[in-house]
Amino acid sequence: MNKIISIRLYEFPKKLRLLCLLTVINLTIGVSVGLYYVGYTTQFSSAGTSEHFAGSKISAQFDIPDKYPKPISELLNTTHTHIISMTFIFLIIGGIFFFNSIITGLLKTILIVEPFVSILITFGGIWLMRFIHSGFSYIVIFSGLLMYLSYFIMVFIICYELVINPSQR
Repeated sequence: MNKIISIRLYEFPKKLRLLCLLTVINLTIGVSVGLYYVGYTTQFSSAGTSEHFAGSKISAQFDIPDKYPKPISELLNTTHTHIISMTFIFLIIGGIFFFNSIITGLLKTILIVEPFVSILITFGGIWLMRFIHSGFSYIVIFSGLLMYLSYFIMVFIICYELVINPSQR
């Protein structure tokens, strides 16, 4: 068992390194498209995030909102699909990242664990924002930011180590 843990990404056989690299690239394209969608629908703002889930504020009795509040069925579907799919994404990325030789110790553990916590906070925060108060949009934005930051740091380190053999630097 210790032998498996001591293997580093740059020591993987060439075909396994290629498989990991292609997996990371494809996941990153998918995650980036999702991130673009978030920006497109929320403008990466607290007001936009709140409006996307809780609906537009209306000022007069007969105004028609630009966006309607998300129904429970849509929130359940969004929460369900995102928690499951993002868990698998971070299982794969974290599993590959585990074998990197560049970041070790506590920082490695934080980068692997943080996205799983942020998934729950982000999608729990959507419910709080929708039904309790729009101010929870700040929690959703902050946890989402940490999640994506962790993702892209891990992806950068993985790609760097898979492409550039540290023993040949």
